[in-house]
Amino acid sequence: MNDLAPLLTPEGRALLDEVRDTDPAQELAVATRLRREHPAELVSAALGQARLRQRAVAKFGAEDAGRMFFTPNGVEQSTRASVAAYRARRFTELGITSVADLCCGIGGDAIALARAGIRVLAVDRDPLTAAVARANTDALGLGELIEVREADVTEVSTEGYDAVFADPARRGGRGRVFDPEAYSPPLSWAVATALAAPRAALKVAPGIPHEAVPAEAEAEWISDGGDVKEAVLWFGTEPGLVRATLLPGPRTLRSRSLPDPPVRPVGRYLYEPDGAVIRAHLVAEVAEEVGGGLLDETIAYVTSDELRATEYATPYEITDRIPFNVKRLKALLRERRVGVLTVKKRGSAVEPEELRRKVKPQGPNAATVFLTRVAGAPTMLIGRPVRAS
Repeated sequence: MNDLAPLLTPEGRALLDEVRDTDPAQELAVATRLRREHPAELVSAALGQARLRQRAVAKFGAEDAGRMFFTPNGVEQSTRASVAAYRARRFTELGITSVADLCCGIGGDAIALARAGIRVLAVDRDPLTAAVARANTDALGLGELIEVREADVTEVSTEGYDAVFADPARRGGRGRVFDPEAYSPPLSWAVATALAAPRAALKVAPGIPHEAVPAEAEAEWISDGGDVKEAVLWFGTEPGLVRATLLPGPRTLRSRSLPDPPVRPVGRYLYEPDGAVIRAHLVAEVAEEVGGGLLDETIAYVTSDELRATEYATPYEITDRIPFNVKRLKALLRERRVGVLTVKKRGSAVEPEELRRKVKPQGPNAATVFLTRVAGAPTMLIGRPVRAS
């Protein structure tokens, strides 16, 4: 879809309604039928938009996704609605009433900010992306709070806004960009812009090196449903603070500058910290919560003899520990009649699917195997999740 305008006409909107629930397997037949009454390009655009809306449900929910407009990159790169809503709440808790949203994309963050009652200037330099953001603003009835502007963000004044939110592009022609200075615009520009604003938040890749975080920033890693989604650098909050926030919730673990946990023998329980906790380097805080230590100094698994409640890690009861040996594992699983096998790994080159093929689990029972290292030695730990009482 290179031109959004035809889809915004009465004919385009009616066509979008007609193809809303098209089964991909029936798309060719549907297209052939519709092209008898509508221009071929419009039919292709409507079917393409229907596919994008179906993909977007996972991020935006069925109701919003069914009304919004998307580009392929927009679906891929936009913020999940739950994460955007959480960030908007943080802005309101800081007393923010207006935000300049730079590199706004299709408008996902601007929508969340506006729904939190914040006035938004949403800026993107790509004409189609800006047009989609404007269409989404109108479709969701947020035009009074969101101004969409097609412009180069480096040339836009943010004076008069309480805060800046910037989401530089982290994809290039060859895929993901890992060097923050290769963002578009580069992280150094975004940081300078943030420092010039009263408050600011910069969305960055969750793999950003900790040494790249400016001293003036608070760094927050966010996961949703156990999946790490992003990192955010906040300015004008608590410089130097590191936090991990888990959604839904939110549940937030703050850094306490603890020393590295000790390496200790495998205990009865293994705790798997949430990915945001690991990215934020807050495994020591989890280890302190559960009275545990590490299996290996380089592996983010915590072990303890006690079962303690924590919101930041999933506990497993360990029933067996064996040196890495596929034949022994296969025999043990056969003996236990394990047919449902979950394979987790840290510090192992073995792929979970490869291991499943080799052990051929069969039976009515379930187990979890951890492929990891214990004090440097390749090890298999077998156990089961601890169910909440």
